[in-house]
Amino acid sequence: MTPSDGSAVPHVQLIRAPNPGPMTLDGTNTWVIVHHDEGALVVDPGPAILTHLDAVLAACAPRLATIVLTHSHLDHSEGAAVLAERAGCGVRAADPQFRVGPDGLEGGELLRVGALSLEVVETPGHTSDSRSLLLSHPDGVSQMITGDMVLGRGTTVITYPDGDLAAYFASLDLLEGMVRERNVTELLPGHGPIVTDPLPWLSFYRRHRHERLDQIRAALAAGDRTAGEIVARVYADVDRRVWPAAEQSVRAQLDYLQQR
Repeated sequence: MTPSDGSAVPHVQLIRAPNPGPMTLDGTNTWVIVHHDEGALVVDPGPAILTHLDAVLAACAPRLATIVLTHSHLDHSEGAAVLAERAGCGVRAADPQFRVGPDGLEGGELLRVGALSLEVVETPGHTSDSRSLLLSHPDGVSQMITGDMVLGRGTTVITYPDGDLAAYFASLDLLEGMVRERNVTELLPGHGPIVTDPLPWLSFYRRHRHERLDQIRAALAAGDRTAGEIVARVYADVDRRVWPAAEQSVRAQLDYLQQR
């Protein structure tokens, strides 16, 4: 199962938005879950690029029933209202500003597409409104749609002040437990390829965060005081185009250290 062929498992299809960049990697991953009798569910329609929304709507034949947002960042949500208007359906989101219709997206809620079920999992950290979706198949195998909580390549950003590192660590704990207990074989991320080894990848994410914390402690000990100074030292070998995002993560990590 690879993202390059546009499909995951039966009833699940990946349509990647044409918005590549240093923050979006190859583009935003839109996940389309189809049941031809009950209608399709779309997770993260992505940017409001007409050709992308056309492709998503075509994949939802005969009809799109529901749109779900993992979080409110525009590279995931911008096209949602446009697509909802074209399809005549609602948008479910944790943030009320991004909903179309009355339905939110609370942890523990169960959405169904035919024999497939999607359990809403609250995974704050990247943003306060981040949600993951546990996609359970009739054969007992599960996948986890992670939005920007976990990417398929590289690491995500803690978008301070909305994001929170302590919450992010707690969300990693939650995902690791669900991978073990719910037979999660793959992570379907918001950007990058499908993750086929969830536990080692989640362990890498935790280890990376602790390594960054150690680097920030060392930068503070060396005399750096501002987030900008720390980014220049710790992220010196990283593409400068991502330094603004790195500064958000540094601010989140400084806040985390101050609370301990």
